[in-house]
Amino acid sequence: MYSGSLVFAQIMGHLPWHVFNRCVSRYGGDLYVKAFSCADQYRCMAFAQLTYRSSLRAQSGKLYHMGIRGGVSRNTLANAN
Repeated sequence: MYSGSLVFAQIMGHLPWHVFNRCVSRYGGDLYVKAFSCADQYRCMAFAQLTYRSSLRAQSGKLYHMGIRGGVSRNTLANAN
């Protein structure tokens, strides 16, 4: 069984998250957020764009291992966008 991290998680690990978090705090992106943060939304949109997906609900078992901590539903993504 494979015990390393997924390729998407490795790609997301190389991004400068301190710059991303600084932009989120500057513009108040996570001001009224309870569960689905801006970082989770970015990871969902990046995964969908890189893999040409129209839905992430089919991959719900693997999302935690890719770094997406919030629950992903169609309503959640629609409200976040």
